Amino acid sequence: MEDGSSLKAVGWARTLPLNSGAKTARDWTRAHLETLGWTRTAPDLVDSIVLTVSELVTNAHVHARSTAQLILTWDDGCLHVTVHDSDTTLPRQQRPGTDALGGRGLLLVDALAHDWEIHRCPRGKDVMACFRPTAPPKAPQGA
Repeated sequence: MEDGSSLKAVGWARTLPLNSGAKTARDWTRAHLETLGWTRTAPDLVDSIVLTVSELVTNAHVHARSTAQLILTWDDGCLHVTVHDSDTTLPRQQRPGTDALGGRGLLLVDALAHDWEIHRCPRGKDVMACFRPTAPPKAPQGA
């Protein structure tokens, strides 16, 4: 069916082994968001995305003890952040006590992302978060 519309998407993927830190994931993500112009037009959203990436990659490394596959996909409506790890155990949101050092990662994702979900895969799981800018940014140059 031809309706005259076309979906344009751009995406990036990166493998982050256990010996790579969350800083690598944050820096890589921020660089790609810069190509969308978001560091200028939506700096608060960029901070939310980068913090979410940091949490999800850290969860893959610490809890799943797995290499993390980080995928960013922009489809002109939502920036999809997906982190895949090799553990099929699905994470659960926790309500940690005020003195707990951890356990707040998914609470942060829930607070920062417009939507998020978890899917079990044949070889692990995907945790996906969607971020929608208030004003649609332009497509990256060269895309």
